[in-house]
Amino acid sequence: MNLPNTLTLTRVLLIPLFVIFIINNNFGWALITFVIAGITDGIDGLLARITHQRTELGAYLDPIADKLLLFSAFITLAIVEIIPSWLVVIVVTRDIIILVGFLVMLLTSYHPKINPSLLSKMTTAFQIVTVVLVLLSGYYPAFKLLSMITIYGTGIMTILSGFHYIYIGTRILNEKK
Repeated sequence: MNLPNTLTLTRVLLIPLFVIFIINNNFGWALITFVIAGITDGIDGLLARITHQRTELGAYLDPIADKLLLFSAFITLAIVEIIPSWLVVIVVTRDIIILVGFLVMLLTSYHPKINPSLLSKMTTAFQIVTVVLVLLSGYYPAFKLLSMITIYGTGIMTILSGFHYIYIGTRILNEKK
């Protein structure tokens, strides 16, 4: 365990607090918690690179922590009816497809590097911005329209990213034959 991995674990430990804040309609604290979790995400990667403390554990744990945070945000916000449930289905389904593809590759003795595509990074950014704007729209109605736009943008980006990963995965598996 090093400092970057400890920060990643801290992000995971913030998730229950974040969910509790949303369930209790305390969106300001939920937003602050989400932003703190986001900051730890940026700092852990930066520290790992600067201090040359990249680890295999960190390579797996960091994206898992990110997914857990985003899943928790989307699922909880849908439960309290702030975002549409169809968006949660799209976000979760895409990541399940990616996970299943990853497992298929491992089972076929191919060990893919965990290296998100540019489209995937853009999708994650859309998802994060959507959560932030949805939480802000509870306090500032001016963000309501913008959050609706990002909800649809996130849906489109997530679908495109999912198809992109399916394309990459099938291409890799077809090359192995």
